[in-house]
Amino acid sequence: MPDTAIQITGLGKRYRYGGVAHVSDTLRADITDWVKGLFRRNGGAHPTLHEVHEQRIAGSADYFWALKDINLEVKQGEVVGIIGRNGAGKSTLLKILSRITPPTTGSVTCCGRLASLLEVGAGFHRELTGRENIFLNGSILGMKRAEIARKLDEIVAFAEVEKFIDTPVKFYSSGMYVRLAFAVAAHLEPEVLVVDEVLAVGDAAFQKKCLGKMDDVSKQGRTILFVSHNMEAITRLCGKAVWLEAGRVKATGDTGHVVSMYLLQGLREGGRVAFDPPLQLEGGAPIRLHSIQLEDPAGKVTNQFSARSPIRVRIEWESDARLYKPRLGFVLMTSGGLEVFSAMDANSWRGDWLEPGRRVSSCVIPGQLLNEGEYVIDVGADGNPGRAEVFDFSRSRTGAILRFEIEDDMTLPNKYYGEEGFRDGRWSGVLLPNIPWTQEPVSANQSDPRAAKREHA
Repeated sequence: MPDTAIQITGLGKRYRYGGVAHVSDTLRADITDWVKGLFRRNGGAHPTLHEVHEQRIAGSADYFWALKDINLEVKQGEVVGIIGRNGAGKSTLLKILSRITPPTTGSVTCCGRLASLLEVGAGFHRELTGRENIFLNGSILGMKRAEIARKLDEIVAFAEVEKFIDTPVKFYSSGMYVRLAFAVAAHLEPEVLVVDEVLAVGDAAFQKKCLGKMDDVSKQGRTILFVSHNMEAITRLCGKAVWLEAGRVKATGDTGHVVSMYLLQGLREGGRVAFDPPLQLEGGAPIRLHSIQLEDPAGKVTNQFSARSPIRVRIEWESDARLYKPRLGFVLMTSGGLEVFSAMDANSWRGDWLEPGRRVSSCVIPGQLLNEGEYVIDVGADGNPGRAEVFDFSRSRTGAILRFEIEDDMTLPNKYYGEEGFRDGRWSGVLLPNIPWTQEPVSANQSDPRAAKREHA
C-alpha cells in the first residue's frame, strides 16, 4: 500500500538463554538427530537438516521467543504508542525496525528513511566532539553533509550544549548525551522516527521539550513509533496504541481504549494488595513491599469511595539495609493513564540515614478532591545506600497497582444533564475540589459605574 509506512508480517525473534551456543555443538546435535531420523521407519518423507534444527530448538528449554507472530501495519503520518510490561518485547521490536538485529522469522518493510533513538548515546563515538558526532550520527541516518550543516545550529540550540559542542562527548553527562542524541534524531527530518524510553533520562523540562518536538514532528505528517511507560505522554501524543504482552500483540487500536485495558488488567479487588513473598521495588532502593491498602474514614478496607470521603492509603514496607534519605510513595492515575498527582513519604529526609526495619507509611487523600471515576495507584521508591536515585514510578517495574472507584453522591437534577459543565450527569474534569464561594447583593450604584461617577461628582 502506498500510504503504509511500516508493514510487519509474521515477525518473530528468538534468543538463547545464557548467551550464544558454539556453532560446532549446534551443528553436531543437528546432524546427529538428522541421521537418527533416517533410520526411523515412519512411512513418510524424512525431514531436512533445517527442519531437524528447527524442531530441536522448538523443544529446547534453552531458547525463548522475545517476539512471536507480530503482524502490524502503520500508516504514514500515524503516531503509534507501544506499551507493555518490561520484557514484553518492545525494545526488541524497535531494534528489528532499526536494523540493529535481524528477525528470526517474518519480514519488516519500512518506506522512507528511519531514525531511531533507542538508548543514550547510541551511535556516538566517545572520543569525538559533540559537533563531530552530529555529523557522524547524521551520516549513519543517511543524511548528506550539506543537510546536516543546514540543521546544525538548530540541533545545538535544542540540545542546549552550545558551550560544549566542541568538547569530546566522553565528558558529557547522561543528560547532555540524551539531549544531543534526541536533537539529532528529531531534526534531521526522517520519514519514520523511532523513540524508546530514553527520554526518562532527561529532566522534567527537557522531557516536556522533547514531547513538544515530537508533537511538531507528527503534525508535519511524519510517522512516529513511541515506546514509553508514561501513559499520559502516550495518550497525549499517540492516536493509536499497541499493547505487547509476552512477545505478542495483545491489543491494538484507539489509544484511550488500549491504555485503559492495559492499566486495568490484572488489578486486585477489595482495596488491599498483599505480597508473599514481599515484592522488591526497583526504583533505585533495596525496599520490599508487603502490602498496600485503602481505607474509608471508619477504617474499613475498600475500593469504593464517595467523592466527599477522605481515603487513607497505607503502604507497609521494609529494608534490610541502611538507606540514605529514602522516599516511598505512589502516583495516582486515571484509568485512561492521566497522572493526577504524586505523593511521597519524605519523613526519612529529616536525617541522613534510615536504619533497617519494617514500617508503615500512610497518608490521607482529602475528600472533595477527586471527581467521579476509576483510578489506579502505583508504588515507587528511591534512595540507595550512599547515594540518591531518581524516583521511579513505573507500573511495569513494580507491578504494585490497585484500582478504586469514586462515586459522586450529590444528586444532579436530570434537567442539567448534558449542559455545559456536565458530562453525562457528571461534573467535568478530574478534580472536584470544594472551593469556598461567597454571594452578596449588588446595589444599583455598584451595578452602574456611570451612576456612581455622577453621584461622586
